[in-house]
Amino acid sequence: MKADVYLQREVRIEKHLTLWAKEWTSVRAICFPYSLNTDKNRSSPTWFLSISLPRSHGKSFAHRSELKQAKRIVVKLGSAVVTRDECGLALGRLASIVEQVAMLQNQGREMMIVTSGAVAFGKQRLRHEILLSQSVRQALHSGQNRLKDMAIPVLEARACAAAGQSGLMALYEAMFTQYSTCTAQQILVTNLDFHDEQKRRNLNSTLHELLRMNIVPIINTNDAVVAPTVPNSDLQGVNVISVKDNDSLSARLAVEMKADLLIALSDVEGLYDSPPGTDNAKLIDIFYPGDQQSITYGTKSRVGLGGMEAKVKAALWALQGGTSVVIANGTHPKVTGHVITDIVEGKKVGTFFSEVKPAGPTVEQQAEMARHAGRTLAFLHPEQRGEIICCLAELLTEKKDEILSANRRDMELATASGHFSQALINRLSLSSAKLNSLAIGLRQLAVSSKDSVGRVLRRTRVANNLELEQITVPIGVLLVIFESRPDCLPQVSALAIASGNALLLKGGKEASNTNKILHQLTQEALSLHGVADAIQLVSTREEVEDLCRLDKLIDLIIPRGSSELVRHIQTAAKGIPVLGHSEGICHVYVDSEASIDKAISVVRDSKCDYPAACNAMETLLIHKDFLRTPMFDQIIDTLRAENVTIHAGPQFASYLTFSPSEVKSLRTEYGDLECCIEVVDSMQDAVDHIHKYGSAHTDVIITENEETAEQFLQQVDSACVFWNVSSRFYDGYRFGLGAEVGISTARIHARGPVGLEGLLTTKWVLRGDGHTVADFSEQGSMKYLHENIPIPQGSFN
Repeated sequence: MKADVYLQREVRIEKHLTLWAKEWTSVRAICFPYSLNTDKNRSSPTWFLSISLPRSHGKSFAHRSELKQAKRIVVKLGSAVVTRDECGLALGRLASIVEQVAMLQNQGREMMIVTSGAVAFGKQRLRHEILLSQSVRQALHSGQNRLKDMAIPVLEARACAAAGQSGLMALYEAMFTQYSTCTAQQILVTNLDFHDEQKRRNLNSTLHELLRMNIVPIINTNDAVVAPTVPNSDLQGVNVISVKDNDSLSARLAVEMKADLLIALSDVEGLYDSPPGTDNAKLIDIFYPGDQQSITYGTKSRVGLGGMEAKVKAALWALQGGTSVVIANGTHPKVTGHVITDIVEGKKVGTFFSEVKPAGPTVEQQAEMARHAGRTLAFLHPEQRGEIICCLAELLTEKKDEILSANRRDMELATASGHFSQALINRLSLSSAKLNSLAIGLRQLAVSSKDSVGRVLRRTRVANNLELEQITVPIGVLLVIFESRPDCLPQVSALAIASGNALLLKGGKEASNTNKILHQLTQEALSLHGVADAIQLVSTREEVEDLCRLDKLIDLIIPRGSSELVRHIQTAAKGIPVLGHSEGICHVYVDSEASIDKAISVVRDSKCDYPAACNAMETLLIHKDFLRTPMFDQIIDTLRAENVTIHAGPQFASYLTFSPSEVKSLRTEYGDLECCIEVVDSMQDAVDHIHKYGSAHTDVIITENEETAEQFLQQVDSACVFWNVSSRFYDGYRFGLGAEVGISTARIHARGPVGLEGLLTTKWVLRGDGHTVADFSEQGSMKYLHENIPIPQGSFN
């Protein structure tokens, strides 16, 4: 029975075997000797059960994410991957590839390798033998310098293959042995092995038996006896493929063995629309049958028999036979060590061949469309951008019933799934009040947006008739990844419009219905001035990691969501700046001179108003003099009345005979009706605690002592520091920014609630009259002035 995934489980073959057999579709037991067992306490052999989930072969995977289900995988290693400088083997690359293949094999997948390299290995060996066979007299008479230049006869490829095959196989066997993985002696095939029915059945039977025994077959064309290749003869008709190189061999083998996936490793990143290295050559993420006409092929590799055109033809043939194909780079030193496992995990690596063409554009096309329309958006008059934002605000009110209906569907699905916490569901919820607040904030932003793009920040007269300006400009293309909170879509969209930035939005699937209608309304508003494409909603099956690799299309990533999401994006982003905060560990410090009424009010609001928010209090710091007073008891009673679970910090626990559960970590963001209480000796101790355990988000002091408050405000190095007010005031709308694209705890660019100003950068404009740098040299006739020119209020470029 065909299978998707092997779940490798170690069990004793006892009464459980019957239960496993009933639970899973097929069960396969393999016994390994005790010497392979890492558990030294066991006295009996270890049995591994490979449980396979059924997958009917016959249709290739439609999406990359489905590649995780691939059970039977063929890995084709091109000559450029296996060889080094056309002579000898690239041992480091081979070792990395072997490690990945062994890892996947040990997961329970069935791995096969189609390898080149015998000719290169044999060439190296024969050259060495020829040099050694030179007579001593010839070597002596030639002299040391001429010995290096000694002519080596042209080596015939078939002879090289014959000399290199045994050495290549011995190398593979030695490498796989390091991972307790068994390999089959190299299986050499020619065209006849596929076209002669008896030979084809024999080959098929041999390979299936090897896979059944958990052995990795290593296959190669028998270059020692194969006939010389005929140009352009690799594909002959629809149902016939001629084996003339390892590209065609791997495709033929994959279809013959009903493989789920063929990974063809080459020396290029994948398939480009024009030869790699030429101007405007673009890597094709997904290639569909029928797209061949849009490709311009270059010359083939310096090594090997096949070029990219042969690879594409072979890949399409395999795809038609039901095997998915990925062509990727197996030579890049930074990715070779995980290229195969990345492909199997569904990551965006190389070119994926698919028969299912999506209805909409790819995310790369969406980014290009957004950038193009975004440039038009940036050149609109400020009043026009304001009109778009006001139109969106009106649509939020007019279409309120449709929005809330879509949101209810999302809420029902999220609740029914049972996969989401109550805090996440609370963030998902929209209401009439929320939509009204959004509309008010957007109108406020529309007014302030008139003083954004193109504002002159500095004007300098560098010299006579040479003036310099620094002006504000959009950043470019923003990627905002958000989970659960659909209300951030119109907020972020309005800020992008106001700042003239293009925008890609990637929302969580739990809010898909709400996000869809909000995006439609946003594009309706943008259509007012013909820039609907400036804001795109990514609805394809794009993984966050893949989006974070689009450094040539995206200029800034802004994550909105849990600390886990933000940290994940900060780790995954490659070459793209990330604006955000990983955690919201906010503190409220109650000083010894605090007002009890203010303390109770601020603490309750900071923790209980919206505990899922990143600006909610997570740790309450109490001055030791405030402890064991009626005022402290009132605070505790207030929190308990609000059903807040209290955890004790180490210092607080030491004061109590019977204390609440002690915290596991003082760096915890609860995101719920929970908090930690800790005792400090002074205001300075509170500051030190915040710097050690906080996340530089929002921290509050409650005190009536102005001098103490000012010291706290100056010393605490957080994005927001408050005195006698709730931490929940940390918000772009409440700060008068109209909306916020996110919150940043970084110390460069934007910090705190990021509004319009945080989405702008600057550029310098120099206006002269034929000036040259030589004019200002020692022999030149001009001198620098560097005089600042006053900027009139509201001045725009």
